[in-house]
Amino acid sequence: MNPAFLIPIIFFSLIVLGLGLFTVKQETVAIVERLGKFHSIRSSGLQFKIPFIDRLAGRINLRQQQMDVVVETKTFDDVFVRLKVSVQYLVAREKIFEAVYKLQNPHDQITAYVFDVIRAEVPKMKLDDVFVKKDDIAIAIQRELKDAMNTYGFDIIKALVTDIDPDAQVKEAMNRINAAEREKIAAEYEGEAERIRIVAKAKAEAESKRLQGQGIADQRREIARGLEESVEVLNNVGINSQEASALIVVTQHYDTLQSLGENTNSNLILLPNSPSSGSDMLSEMVTSFVASQQIGETMKQKNLPIEKGKKRIEK
Repeated sequence: MNPAFLIPIIFFSLIVLGLGLFTVKQETVAIVERLGKFHSIRSSGLQFKIPFIDRLAGRINLRQQQMDVVVETKTFDDVFVRLKVSVQYLVAREKIFEAVYKLQNPHDQITAYVFDVIRAEVPKMKLDDVFVKKDDIAIAIQRELKDAMNTYGFDIIKALVTDIDPDAQVKEAMNRINAAEREKIAAEYEGEAERIRIVAKAKAEAESKRLQGQGIADQRREIARGLEESVEVLNNVGINSQEASALIVVTQHYDTLQSLGENTNSNLILLPNSPSSGSDMLSEMVTSFVASQQIGETMKQKNLPIEKGKKRIEK
């Protein structure tokens, strides 16, 4: 055979081979039609089709996909709300033919079913229930889509209500209601805390005054007992009651002055007096004790009550 004749044949074969070879990516299938009729489904890898006779009708992605649908509808309490629904789906491997030839536009079909389910379910609910029962809405969408789209070779994996967006004025009103409710609860807690503080303070003050009064009473009782013991001790050494009382008063006076001198933070008020005021005070106290003793002895001699004796001496 003439080599010049083989060159065009080889060149033509290379062109045919180049036109017929094609590749299919992983998790993707290619639909091959022959003379306008479905011929085969080609999986991933290097594939061959007859040029000018076979053609690629399309490629189908077998991976899980997601499409988002936004639907605006009205609730039972006449609030317009926008819901965003995410539908996760994939093409069933055993129903690739149905997915290609039985449904013209799967996205439009899924969107129509989502609109139909939401506008059938949401108008039955109040706005608060839409937020609470969004999972129920998603389950209803998934159930409706699964039954409808399975016929066309699509498997619905999951339907999710990912966003609920009421009107801006409605959201502002809801925020105000929520803020007012929380302020009310906070005020109730603050009032209860204040009441507890007042009661605790009152109880503490009452207990403090009781203990203070008890302490003062005990202090005075011990002072009286101490004075009584001091007078008794002085009487035992030959000092009479009058002298003993005067001695105790003078001792307490100087003890007071000593205490004032030790405490630098104390305030001392000195009344005008003469240099002999100290001895005059002692003399007056002694005179008072002498007069009291005389009244007592007079009453004992006459066997009269002390009060009557005082009145008689005054007369």
